[in-house]
Amino acid sequence: MMSTAPLRANPHELPNPAKRDFLTSALRVNQAGELAATLIYKGQTPPIVSSHPHLRPLMKHMYDQEASHFSTFNALMAKHRIRPTAMYPLWTLAASALGWGTAIMGREAAMACTEAVETEIGGHYNGQVRVLLEMAEQMEKNGEDIGPELKQLISTIRRIRDEELEHLDHAVVNDAKQAVPHELLTGVIRAGCRGAIWISERV
Repeated sequence: MMSTAPLRANPHELPNPAKRDFLTSALRVNQAGELAATLIYKGQTPPIVSSHPHLRPLMKHMYDQEASHFSTFNALMAKHRIRPTAMYPLWTLAASALGWGTAIMGREAAMACTEAVETEIGGHYNGQVRVLLEMAEQMEKNGEDIGPELKQLISTIRRIRDEELEHLDHAVVNDAKQAVPHELLTGVIRAGCRGAIWISERV
């Protein structure tokens, strides 16, 4: 298990305790979210590709991007010695079940799942980018060196956010809105995502 020691402070990291706490929380929940995303697509792909072979390249593309996101946050967690959320085993089971279950319901339901998840995740990453930009602006005002690590983190989260929103667009193009019952399904999944984010940030 990775150490729970705080982030190592240096001029290119976030030495302020509040900033360290934010980064620890952000990276922990991001890793958990990307874990869930890879498992959702892994569960969805076999049933969806079996009934809709033309979707194989799209499902692979989205899975590969999520796997890359997961690797990115794993590396950042290890670098900064941040432990994963204690809910990791539960999220693993829940995400696998969600992926498989929505795929069994059909292509539209699987795409509605992607729509719901990526809507919440896109908004979550937007919020993180805003906070990090505010931190950078305040550091500049205080005459502090932002450093390459913070700049790179902002760039990385922006890129990942854009790729997540690309998945949302793919889902809508592939009839996510035609899922029955669309509002109920996406509403439940979005609520579950918000709850998982809240818990993972804290536990």
